[in-house]
Amino acid sequence: QVQLVESGGGLVQPGGSLRLSCITSDSEFAFYGAAWYRQAPGKQRDLVGSINTVEETYLTDSVKGRFTISRDNAKNTVYLQMNSLAPEDTAVYMCKYRGTWGQGTQVTVSS
Repeated sequence: QVQLVESGGGLVQPGGSLRLSCITSDSEFAFYGAAWYRQAPGKQRDLVGSINTVEETYLTDSVKGRFTISRDNAKNTVYLQMNSLAPEDTAVYMCKYRGTWGQGTQVTVSS
């Protein structure tokens, strides 16, 4: 069974940056895409972006130009670099890989 562990969340001031990591135990990581989602309190879970096996990425409009997704196949890890963070980015961020969800990491943007 695939396991995912996210890390890198925290409290940051508006305009700040965070890098989230999602590491998997799956030795076949290089052959599958992955995605990041977020869920704010009282709201539905939304797709933030995704990356495929050839490192083509998709980002939802609200984060384009501020967030980037990357992967390191040698480390079985997918990253979400978040810059110019705003209060509306506050949410639990979760990665999804081969149908499995990580436990999520809290990102809070507040002064």
